[in-house]
Amino acid sequence: MHRSDTDAEDLRSLSEGQWFARIEEIGEEAGYFQRLGESHAAFFVDESPTLIVTFETVNSIRRSQPGQLPLGYHVAKGRKWSHLCLIARSDTWYRDPAVYAYFDRLVDDAFFEDFDQVVFYGAGMAGYAAAAFSVTAPGATVIAIQPQATLDPRIAGWDPRYTEMRRTSFTDRYGYAPDMTEGAGPVFVIFDPEQVLDAMHAALFKRSYTTLLPCRNLGREIDLALDTMRILPSILAAAATGHFDERLFRIFYRARRNYRPYLRSLLARLDADGRVPLAAILCRNVVNRLGATKFAARLAQLENELEMTGQRRPEQGQP
Repeated sequence: MHRSDTDAEDLRSLSEGQWFARIEEIGEEAGYFQRLGESHAAFFVDESPTLIVTFETVNSIRRSQPGQLPLGYHVAKGRKWSHLCLIARSDTWYRDPAVYAYFDRLVDDAFFEDFDQVVFYGAGMAGYAAAAFSVTAPGATVIAIQPQATLDPRIAGWDPRYTEMRRTSFTDRYGYAPDMTEGAGPVFVIFDPEQVLDAMHAALFKRSYTTLLPCRNLGREIDLALDTMRILPSILAAAATGHFDERLFRIFYRARRNYRPYLRSLLARLDADGRVPLAAILCRNVVNRLGATKFAARLAQLENELEMTGQRRPEQGQP
């Protein structure tokens, strides 16, 4: 039997080869595991007519997911849903003929027609892939966090990141991600508008069926932040049941009020803008709810500053 995701064994000691062997064993028991060239693999668990398709990397799975198993696996397992994970060994943006051929076979086999609900999910380069390959599953819901629209320098030459990918073609099969979403169902793009390059890519996705979900002050790793807040699985589960929309996202996203990295980022922004009364309101709110010592120290400084400048201390507020 394969090791379960609840074993106490320290999985960090596994080599990449051993880790893939474990994933392959789980896949072969519940569905299948297939290598796609040297850089990618497909991991499929066949359970029900609801399918979560995730694009993840070896690093993201092993770094942040329980039992070093894909995020989509955890979302699907407890609900007895099916899960397909495209695993990348490195930052490839899934621009690989072996991956194209795999999705071509899925289309030829009418694979996605066996499912009543399909969700494509990814973040960053995987968000690009989730959007780009969603064309193979018409009507699928797409959840893309900080996706790049393309790395083609003729379109996104303003993005100085990922220069090593500029020789990779983004103009052939499954190329320009926003166009590939044309046959999808609802598309949701989650991004931080303060991250200018991410916001520029997000703007390229704007279509009548696309909802942009800005998350100001959340930073450069939104997927990790949402997962740490324990709302990312809820987002995917709601999408898989056809209930996800902007209103529900905003309800989930209230969890940021207890997420200290967000609160620190918000305080830094208020400090940078010189908004002393609002910064004091934020600190007092956080201290009263969470008892954060650093916010208490900053509150004392802010209240002293307000007193010295003759300003009235603001009433209790919310961040």
